[in-house]
Amino acid sequence: MVFVSGGAPLENKDMKLRHGAIGAAFGALLAAILGCGQVLAQIEPPLRLPGIIEKADGDTIWVRPYEGGGLFEIALDKKLAVYAVKPGTLADLKQGAFIGVGAMPQADGSQRAMQITVFAESQRGLGEGFRPWSRAPGSTMTNATIDTTVASVDGHRLTVKYQGGEKTIVVPLDVVILDYVPGERAELKAGAHVVVPVVKRKLDGSLGADRINVARAGVTLN
Repeated sequence: MVFVSGGAPLENKDMKLRHGAIGAAFGALLAAILGCGQVLAQIEPPLRLPGIIEKADGDTIWVRPYEGGGLFEIALDKKLAVYAVKPGTLADLKQGAFIGVGAMPQADGSQRAMQITVFAESQRGLGEGFRPWSRAPGSTMTNATIDTTVASVDGHRLTVKYQGGEKTIVVPLDVVILDYVPGERAELKAGAHVVVPVVKRKLDGSLGADRINVARAGVTLN
């Protein structure tokens, strides 16, 4: 009920309480909306960033991606893991090695390798399993441990095992082999070719990384 005094409407006590409740509910709704925005920022899909370092300054690097343009400012984690990537050889494909194989499926069920990554021991188990690969239509990626290796006239045949399965890998003589070894933070300098496997976006909008792969000896990273 509204009373009028001197031409000005006055709210009674019940209406003031009602308005106060509405204001409180609106404030709670606004807080919930803002809170959802923060959650969305935390679950934003990670960004994989291959490119060239244009500038390095202390714990920050600026990376220009190979594709898409722009310049990304990346804050390096205090416990940053750096892995150097150098050319590998068939001799690196030894029993017990943990590898990643990008390949094309063959009619006999085997996988013909296009690129093989020999991981450092500290990376054992990384991405273990069998899944599609984005390099070419129909291509696959297998991260697994070499169980057996047999030489043949056209390369090698490997049996690799991962949790829940195994694959036969045909390794042609011209396959690209990359060898991962522990790297140094000092290698992250202007001109270095790198891949940031996961760029982390923080709540304040800045970007960070706790692992970086850096190329050695003319290796091309992608």
